[in-house]
Amino acid sequence: MSTARARLTVLVCLAGFAAACAGPESHQSTRSVVLPAGAIQGATPYSPGIRVGNLIYVSGQVSGDVGPDIRLQTDLVLKKVQAIVEAAGSSMANVDKCTVFLTRQADFAAMNEAWHNTFPSNSPARSTVIVAALPRPEFLIELECIAHT
Repeated sequence: MSTARARLTVLVCLAGFAAACAGPESHQSTRSVVLPAGAIQGATPYSPGIRVGNLIYVSGQVSGDVGPDIRLQTDLVLKKVQAIVEAAGSSMANVDKCTVFLTRQADFAAMNEAWHNTFPSNSPARSTVIVAALPRPEFLIELECIAHT
């Protein structure tokens, strides 16, 4: 490779690196709040979802007060995630990574059964963390995820 071409290659790589490391202001034109149908912006101190380019970040979702059935809570949480992902123009097939927070380790197997209904194959990458508590005692599960369009 010629010296000039090598210098050009290094400059192109450095320019790409600088763009990737640029601060949040460089993403403002492509960053948007994602609200599912019926949601009211400002109803919570966070956004249900944020879309940056082709990435969708879904905030932690909880089921609400539906009783202590982890299968039901998991189904409802996944439906809320689905509504946000679809509002961003994507689908559950494009969910890439999830983090699940459970308050009871004993619920892990039942949560997996409910999970399988939404992701029967090609399940996204996932971490499951057992936590001491969630914001309200009736919440058994919280789920956040990253998807793409």
